Amino acid sequence: MAGQISSFVGNQMERETRLPGLSFCKVTTPQPPTPYLYEPSLAIIIRGKKRVVLGNTTYIYDASRFLLTAVNLPTITEVTDASPERPYLSLLMKIDLQMARQLIADVETLGPKAETQRKAMATGPATVDLMDATSRMVRLLDQPHDMLHLGRLVQRELLYRVLTSSAGGRFRDTVMVGTQSQRVAKAVAWLRDHYTQPLKIEALAELANMGVSTLHHHFRKLTSMSPLQYQKHLRLYEARRLLIAENIDAATAGIRVGYESISQFNREYRRMFGAPPIRDVAPLRSI
Repeated sequence: MAGQISSFVGNQMERETRLPGLSFCKVTTPQPPTPYLYEPSLAIIIRGKKRVVLGNTTYIYDASRFLLTAVNLPTITEVTDASPERPYLSLLMKIDLQMARQLIADVETLGPKAETQRKAMATGPATVDLMDATSRMVRLLDQPHDMLHLGRLVQRELLYRVLTSSAGGRFRDTVMVGTQSQRVAKAVAWLRDHYTQPLKIEALAELANMGVSTLHHHFRKLTSMSPLQYQKHLRLYEARRLLIAENIDAATAGIRVGYESISQFNREYRRMFGAPPIRDVAPLRSI
């Protein structure tokens, strides 16, 4: 599987496949801490090790464990084990939430219930059954006809393995309509789509059908941050992406992501990334 992924990615760092939502990553040197927004997804490392920081929680995983994400989460990621001889190799499968809900509804007992303190991100064991399904999914890429008919079936099996694992409880609770976690996930989704707008916490709580204090409490449980901190992370991550990708100035980036005060944007950017905007992205612009 490592050989297939390495050959498929070639000299790129990331490459999407013909299977919807499936992409591969290849890194030949350790990578510094980098902002990354995880969507609802399953991440599996084939070789190497990675550190993911969500708020004040750190997840470290390698080929022995997978990373499961239930809602959009702004994180800091760091590849800690990679070399040209033994590159870091991983795959990311974005989760079809409709498929997940249908699978949960089809199976009466899917394993341990969610722990009330568990966040919307978790690691679980990369079992033999899980890796067997993963290997078959990767092999389908070399069999276009089979992939057309079997791709979603294998993805469904892989999702089943994850949902019935020790890490699956929080995910199930988050995606099923009517649960408390799902109501918070609705607030998370709104913020993800409207992060440039002023945050009115009362309106967000009404959207989630919760009281303000209840929303704060459960939002922090799920994401390791408050709604305001979550919005700030989204704004700053997007501003950094704009600075690098579009080569714009800091003031323009700050305004485009929703800041009214450029001095506030500069202060919060420096606090987040350790340097003022232009100085932070200068090395990346020269790559």
